[in-house]
Amino acid sequence: METWNQSSDSARSHTPGMVNRRIDQHVEACVRHMATRADRPEMSRYLQRLEREWDLNRAVMVATAALGALGLLIGKKDGGRWRVLSGVAAAALLQHGMFGFGPLSGPLRALGVRTRREIDLEKFAIKALRGDFERIPNDGGPMARANAALVAAQS
Repeated sequence: METWNQSSDSARSHTPGMVNRRIDQHVEACVRHMATRADRPEMSRYLQRLEREWDLNRAVMVATAALGALGLLIGKKDGGRWRVLSGVAAAALLQHGMFGFGPLSGPLRALGVRTRREIDLEKFAIKALRGDFERIPNDGGPMARANAALVAAQS
């Protein structure tokens, strides 16, 4: 399943291929596990977990807000030198907002933080396996169903 994820968002395109492959392999392993188990209640619980997962944009916003607040708090105590950190955080957030990636995106992606599109692909694949869509064949075994679910989620 080398080419099922055809996403071309800016975060993926600015992430090293090894990191993207590791994220994709995690998704594949989860979808294959669900296809093998075919347990609808487990799929529903897993989908609820995916709904709560933070995406890259949310993680960047929280991290930059924390850095900005830290810069202001420490800057208040030391005469203002640390307030530069707030400016750097604001610039990083601006860059991420304008281009879809920034200085914090790389480390967060390396930690496994996914884009909303990547999370949604996994959600739709699990929903397809659960039977929410008609495009997934019931024959061919769990791996064929997992492959079909991932391809259906991408389209």
